[in-house]
Order: sequence, then structure tokens, then C-alpha cells
Amino acid sequence: MRTATIRIRKAGDSLKAVRAGFLSAWNSSKYKGEHFDFESPAALFRVLTPKRWELIECLQKSGPLGVRALARELGRDVKRVHDDAVAMIEVGMVEKTADGKLIAPFDEIRADFVMKAAA
Repeated sequence: MRTATIRIRKAGDSLKAVRAGFLSAWNSSKYKGEHFDFESPAALFRVLTPKRWELIECLQKSGPLGVRALARELGRDVKRVHDDAVAMIEVGMVEKTADGKLIAPFDEIRADFVMKAAA
């Protein structure tokens, strides 16, 4: 089962977490999931817009789809769906199959972030 975890981490914290995760996976040789780290909520929402989140949800529900079929499912313009799909492929949250269809490769996507009040 492939899992993705979306996290908001400060730059220094993110690097520490990546190192710790790598060492843990190396030592245990178990799949620990994939992580998508963002330095702020604003950075997260610049990448994962509501339309892109909808695209990922649609792919999870329907399975592999071509861009035109995905655009039809979403009721959106093909060019805009293509642009969003390319952005999600670049991030790694969407992949292409051997026959060129789009997939959301994760069985589960988790969001992990904490907001704290000022001290």
C-alpha cells in the first residue's frame, strides 16, 4: 500500500525530518510512505489548489484516465486540467502509466500539520 503524507515544516525541521526518515527506512528496510513537505500553509495551497485536490480525488475514485476523460469527469477545460496534471506530476502526487494515462498512485493521502498560538 502506497501512502503519502503532506506536511508543513520549517526549512530546518524538514531537513532534519528527511534525514531521520531516511535513516529509519535504511535501518528497517520497510516502506515508510512518501512525504511532501511545504514550508508554510501558503506554499502548500499554492501547489495543492482546490481544483488540483479535486483532480487527485477524481483519479483516486476512477482509476487511470487520459487528460480528456479526466476533464470530462471534472467538467473542466482540457487545457486547464492538463496544466494542473503537469503541476501534480512535477510534485509527484500524480503519475503517468505506461500508456500515458494519469493516476493518483496513493492508496491513502494524509495531511499532518500543527498550528500553534504565539507564545
